[in-house]
Formats: sequence, C-alpha cells, structure tokens
Amino acid sequence: MIDVPLTPELIRGALELEHTGRGLVPHRLPARARAQNNDPRMAMAEAQPAGVRLRFRTRADVVELETLPTKLVYPGAPPRPDGVYDLLVDGEPTAQASLPGGNRLTVDMATGAVTRTDGPTGTVRFAGLGGHEKDVEIWLPHNEITELIALRADAPAEAVPARDRVWLHHGSSISHGSNATSPATTWPALAALASGVDLVNLGFSGNALLDPFTARALRDTPADLITLKLGINLVNADLMRLRAFGPAVHGFLDTVREGHPDTPLVVVSPLYCPIHEQTPGPGDFDHEALAAGEVRFRATGDPAERAAGKLTLEVIRAELARIVTQRQAEDPNLRYLDGRELYGDADFADLPLPDDLHPGPEAHRRIAGRFASLVLDFKSS
Repeated sequence: MIDVPLTPELIRGALELEHTGRGLVPHRLPARARAQNNDPRMAMAEAQPAGVRLRFRTRADVVELETLPTKLVYPGAPPRPDGVYDLLVDGEPTAQASLPGGNRLTVDMATGAVTRTDGPTGTVRFAGLGGHEKDVEIWLPHNEITELIALRADAPAEAVPARDRVWLHHGSSISHGSNATSPATTWPALAALASGVDLVNLGFSGNALLDPFTARALRDTPADLITLKLGINLVNADLMRLRAFGPAVHGFLDTVREGHPDTPLVVVSPLYCPIHEQTPGPGDFDHEALAAGEVRFRATGDPAERAAGKLTLEVIRAELARIVTQRQAEDPNLRYLDGRELYGDADFADLPLPDDLHPGPEAHRRIAGRFASLVLDFKSS
C-alpha cells in the first residue's frame, strides 16, 4: 500500500485543518472564530465534519483511511450508532463503513458536564474498486469529530480539480444532518451531489444563532452561492426577542455582504415544525419519552408570551420575509425562500418528524430534491 499525503487539496468542505502532531482535524470554523466562541456545544458541532470529504483520482482497487473518531455518549438516552463513512466512486454511492472505538465524550444531559475517555485509532477499508481511473470521495461521519491519521491506497492518488460552483450553506442541526443515516445522505449533501456543486456546509447543531463570528467566516469563504437557513435554533434556545432578532439578521447579512457584495444569497426560513409554530421556546427533551428509551423534543414556552416579543416559527418567517423584501431594493441578488416549500404541513402528515424536531431520512431526500430545483439553479441578476 502507498501512503497518500493528506494535503489540503484532497480535503473538501473544511475551512481549516488543525495539525495535531499525529494527524489533521478538519474544522468548519477558522481558529479566530473558534477563539470567540464560549459554547462547548458549538465547539463540538463545528469540529464534526458535516459535508467534509476526501476527493481524489486514482486507479487503486483498495483504499484505506485511518482515523481517530470522537463519539458522543448520552447516558439515559438510546445508544448512538457509530458514524458512517460514505464511499462514492465517480459520484455514485458505492460502499459504507464504520469504526468502533475511538475517543468518547460522555455528556450529562442534566448538568452539561462532559467526561472524556481516550481510545485507539481505527481504519476503514474499501476494496474491489477496480483498476480503472476514477474519482473517489470519502465523506466523513457528520456526527463524529474525526482526526485524519493516514490515507493509503494500492495505486497513486492525486487531487481532483474543484467543481465550477461552490455552494456555501449555513443552518442548524437539520442542515448539520440530524436523523440522516450517513454523511452523503444529509439533505445538503444530496442536493449538492445532484446539482454537481462543491458544498461547504456550515450547518451547526443547536448553533445557527446569528453569531457574528459565523457571519465573518461566511464573509471570508469563497462562494458562488450562499444560503442561510435561519430561525429554529433561535426559538428552541429562547435566545432573543423580536426586538433583537431583526437588527441581528440585518447585521448578519451586512457582514456576509462585505465579502460577497453580488453573490446570489438566499435566506431560508424554518421548515414546518408543529411544536414551535406558535409556541415559543425553550425547547427541551420529552423526559417521559426518554424514560421509555425514545428521543423526542417539546416546546416549553407559552404562546401568550409572543406578546412580549418571544419568537415562534411563524413570527420568524414573517420577520425574515419583511427584512428580505426591505433589502431587495438595494440588493437584487438577495432572495427569500419559505422553508415550508421544502417541508410543510402536508409533508409532516406524510413523513412526520421522528423526534418532533428533525426530519427523517426520507424527508432529507425530499428536502434535497426540492432545494436543488428551487435554489441551486439561482443565478445573479
């Protein structure tokens, strides 16, 4: 087997690669942004490589990737399955693999305290790929921090030229990939693969919260299309009131536009989610369901609190639509998309949210297909 150097040209979808002395940790936020974050959950989310993949051209019949995964354990909740590595050959899903072991972060859901247990590296092996020249992609687990240790193949490998268009996306846990079964079957990955664009996915579980450091990361990342899916986390985190929300959205958009004054930019409001349509946050686990071994979520706010400026999904959609309409007079490349066009009440009746918050695998596919047709062919005016 040949050692293939893990050069930046082989790794797509990461904004920065951290050298650990043993390998590389792909990050979806740069160091400056990470230094300004004070939330351990955000630190965990940005280091989970949703949308990050190795892409190279080779004649190899066998490819091996050695990594050190870091997995999350939630005592009292159903065990999380090991993360999946998706192998694509010439754009077609070909094989999957998982790694047991690795590091473990045990999270106390009551206190948020985290205990770390170190573990060994492991190797996923893909064989029988054929000796012809082909483009190979290995999509890293979207829900495990993954340190890249070594890439090996039985033939030389080289970087593949970038695709013509880069799609830069920011969103919440649904964009991160919650309830998708593998990294190449999250809705952003499916939409990107169907449309032939290079995806940079800045979807952060629990953390699409209009953070200025995220806006600056978007500002500084090259892109041909930018999409911002905003709202659900601001409700379930109960982070701000309507008075703060509108100016924060304007500020976020202003920052992105500093680096991308003319790039097509689509603001996407939340998908349909009954628990938060008219009921504010904060969101919480359904503890009765947890006791029965099932993960579900619930809204704990009072609908009457909307009068005091508490946010619901209905309030957020109306405000986002108003803001985009206001800005379009000076920004013709800005567009609004109601998230219910991707997943609405009829979709909920057909494909309910398994945990009352996140779509399941089939809904990810439906959202991806609609997004590809509604958004990924959007051109500047």
